[in-house]
Amino acid sequence: MTPAAVLFDMDGLLVDTEPVWTVAEVELCTALGVEFTPAMKAAIVGTSMTTAVPTLLRLVGAPAEPEDVDRTVRWLLGRMVELFAEAPIALPGVGDLLAELTAAEVPVALVSSSYRVLVDAVLSHGFGPFHVTVAGDEVQRTKPHPEPYLTAAARLGVDPARCVVLEDSPAGVKAAEAAGCAVVAVPSVHGIDFDHGPRRLVVPTLEGVGLTHLSELVRAAA
Repeated sequence: MTPAAVLFDMDGLLVDTEPVWTVAEVELCTALGVEFTPAMKAAIVGTSMTTAVPTLLRLVGAPAEPEDVDRTVRWLLGRMVELFAEAPIALPGVGDLLAELTAAEVPVALVSSSYRVLVDAVLSHGFGPFHVTVAGDEVQRTKPHPEPYLTAAARLGVDPARCVVLEDSPAGVKAAEAAGCAVVAVPSVHGIDFDHGPRRLVVPTLEGVGLTHLSELVRAAA
């Protein structure tokens, strides 16, 4: 059973942007006088900035009032746009899989927790093409809520149960499965692991993952 659509996460799944985010996160923590740790990274990976920023501020013991969060979000957005001026690296297997899906005329979408300004900064380097893109500031509730993936499926006019989501974070996997989608989980941050399941394929990279594997997941979901 061919997937009705394949929905890609962006950071850490489509492109290797997590190290770029880490640069900005380290700079932020340094300015706050603390060390940015792998545990902090694991706590915020895959979440929206409105979740990640207050979480990080609380973890480092900094004020996390709304004005503190807003100021930090604005700084991170500006810094990330600067860092994204250099094209991020596509992660292994992404190009081959996108090419196979395009050849098979399977619709593809990009569904990110990043804000639109950052999604567009990445897409400006030629990644894709995607039939639909959904950014974190374009939904009311972000991952791990299913709304982002339900929104993408609705815009494509397809049944979420016949979609496969490609994700690297616990928040993203929860969002995808809550939306009723099958999932390929590709952990990108040390300390994050996923269990296999009938509707979930866990792989170290997307290398070698093709339409046959995605079709098997949809068949299992059905």
